[in-house]
Amino acid sequence: MATKDPVLETPTALGDVAARTLANATKTVPMMGTITPRWLVHLLQWVPVEAGIYRVNRVKDDTSVTVDCSGLDERVLPQTFVDYEEWGREYRLSAVNTVLDVHTRVSDLYSSPHNQIHEQLRLTIESIKERQESELLNHKEYGLLNNIAASQRVQPRTGAPTPDDLDELISRVWKEPAFFLAHPKAIAAFGRECTRRGVPPPTVSLFGSQFLTWRGIPLIPSDKLKIEKGKTSIILLRTGESRQGVVGLYQPGLPGEQTKGLSVRFMGINHKAIASYLVSLYCSVAVLTEDAIAVLENVSVDNYHEYK
Repeated sequence: MATKDPVLETPTALGDVAARTLANATKTVPMMGTITPRWLVHLLQWVPVEAGIYRVNRVKDDTSVTVDCSGLDERVLPQTFVDYEEWGREYRLSAVNTVLDVHTRVSDLYSSPHNQIHEQLRLTIESIKERQESELLNHKEYGLLNNIAASQRVQPRTGAPTPDDLDELISRVWKEPAFFLAHPKAIAAFGRECTRRGVPPPTVSLFGSQFLTWRGIPLIPSDKLKIEKGKTSIILLRTGESRQGVVGLYQPGLPGEQTKGLSVRFMGINHKAIASYLVSLYCSVAVLTEDAIAVLENVSVDNYHEYK
């Protein structure tokens, strides 16, 4: 049986394990995988709303303005007027709220190198903003998917999203369309259909990121467009109040305002030494005219092809 050399077992220098007792590890802030770029929130025009109410006034559909191209004669000019709908739709801001609790012992003792209250608030705010984008799309009252006219709803020709389908959306929102919004898997499915037809979509750089485009219009990804049983939706919209498009709504001047429509307020410390912070975000979204948005429904995302 071989014997061990005692010389080899005797350390000749300080080892890693012992050395680490005097070293400080560089620590990151907490990472949260559910945080997304939230492109929809960034790309919308946000309109400040007084008293939390935004009324969309429209012209009556049957109103026509009579005009005349004057000639050299002295004909009588037509008389006309533009009639309005008597009561426009009113949008009320919706609240996304939560109360953050932080034990004062934790914030007092364990806030170096990263401030515990700051990090707790940062992660809470990120979660609230993720919920905000989901509500902008899916809220049962003001969510975009629930406020698209029947004439603006399109079905795919073959299930998978094809160039023809997106062209049909463009024909419905042809007045200055801003961007498509789709789940990342729907964008990938569209890319496969383009590759199969030999027309790979070009890309464009926006905000330092690359996006696929179709007819010059970017396809913006959002995982808030849900996939159910392998099917999802693709939206095309026009944005901006001056373009009679889609606009986001927020309440300005909130107490403890951090960003548009978002406030953080200290609520006090209870008898258990727990500090509480009220985090609130007020928002909504409005479709100013019916042709400002269209949707391609029942889009299949699991169609693949063999390339030879």
